[in-house]
Amino acid sequence: MKAAVYYENGPPSVLKYEDVPDPELFDDGILVANKVISIEGGDTLNRLRGDLAANPHIVGYQSAGVVEAVGKNVTGFKPGDEVVCINFHGSHAEKRLTLPQTAWKIPAGMDMKQAAAVPIPFGTADDCLFEFGRLKEGETALIQAGASAVGIAAIQLAKKAGATVIATASSKAKLDKLTDLGMDHGINYVEQDLVEEAKKLTGGRGVDVVVDPVGGPTLQQSIYALGYRGRVSTVGDAGREFIKFDLSTLREGNRSITGVFQGAEIFTDRMHNLVASHLENVHRGDLKVIIDSEYALKDAAKAHEHIESRKAFGRVLLIP
Repeated sequence: MKAAVYYENGPPSVLKYEDVPDPELFDDGILVANKVISIEGGDTLNRLRGDLAANPHIVGYQSAGVVEAVGKNVTGFKPGDEVVCINFHGSHAEKRLTLPQTAWKIPAGMDMKQAAAVPIPFGTADDCLFEFGRLKEGETALIQAGASAVGIAAIQLAKKAGATVIATASSKAKLDKLTDLGMDHGINYVEQDLVEEAKKLTGGRGVDVVVDPVGGPTLQQSIYALGYRGRVSTVGDAGREFIKFDLSTLREGNRSITGVFQGAEIFTDRMHNLVASHLENVHRGDLKVIIDSEYALKDAAKAHEHIESRKAFGRVLLIP
């Protein structure tokens, strides 16, 4: 099969389009012929500095396709089923392996490209807001990196829960698009002081919940933007900067911070059911998936480069 592989960590240029052996099906596994690959934020970070499971390594969490074969212990799936699936690596290829616990049948008639971009962004956003952020109706949520796939999902979920939604982005054009998805107030973090604006928009009180996939210096700003008993869900390092932040700034106002990683709960019934419900919600049109652009699998390096340019609005797909 063809795959986008690399032999060492580094910039997008380390990705090569090569022939590699097909995955070997095991008794508990599902072999999927990929039709759509959704490039997740973690994919670019893993390419940059993550562990290589093999050499060459095939990066990638999430994809959608058609079941080609199932192991002898697998029930509930059969060849020909259309599925969206997750694994800790292996998506950037024509075929990949997954498990029944991390595969979902795509609702009949649903666009596979839409389904391909649901499990990680919507499952992550939901956990950040509700499972760990404990967001309630009438509260205010601040969504950092609002134009990211997790940000776009979080804006919609927070709005539907009855929250006031503030989101950040790097341009007016992106913020204008986010308004259509449920954002009440936008902050251009290039031109405006994030903390000052968040306080101003909440009458000086501060926000109740922050979803922060950026990390680095932005994480400290997220803490400063909190109001009394405010909560930060830190869910990524998209900013690619590691800094020490001042934990003492949480004490004033009884604030809290929680690390969120969907992979830690990916095998639970709770998470499986949560993702299944969001697939149905997107299929019905209650939630929207935004696709920024599509690239051929052979152009994976260009797709990663586009993501890292921070020009994307929504998810970037690869098509084998």
